[in-house]
Amino acid sequence: MGLRDIGATLPPGFRFYPSDEELVCHYLYKKICNEEILKGTLVEIDLHTCEPWQLPDVAKLNASEWYFFSFRDRKYATGYRTNRATTCGYWKATGKDRTVVDPLTKDIVGMRKTLVFYRNRAPNGVKTGWIMHEFRLETPHMPPKTDFI
Repeated sequence: MGLRDIGATLPPGFRFYPSDEELVCHYLYKKICNEEILKGTLVEIDLHTCEPWQLPDVAKLNASEWYFFSFRDRKYATGYRTNRATTCGYWKATGKDRTVVDPLTKDIVGMRKTLVFYRNRAPNGVKTGWIMHEFRLETPHMPPKTDFI
């Protein structure tokens, strides 16, 4: 069951449109802690084995939005640099990381990084229209203090 299937069971007007805080505090934190997330909401995908246009339909919410989990791959086994390369191109970070703030406590609970997909290899990559927002917990070992009402 994918997001589209869940959306088909909701009454008219309801949409899966989570805020940055909900993505970090609810979905990402629960995934890291191995807590159960509503089955079918977010699937796990290996971004390094497929191009953006090949992502499975199960992660597709509508024509322009996809929500999924993907574990970070290290460029070097002993380093911290992230490998964002695919067979045909690479995801390049653009701009600065944005903070994700808990609206109740005003604490920083996570970060959002914007990535753009380039075809070919750096530095001769050709920019495409594919954009991705990558979220990470700021303190992965501490639960966010957000209470959802």
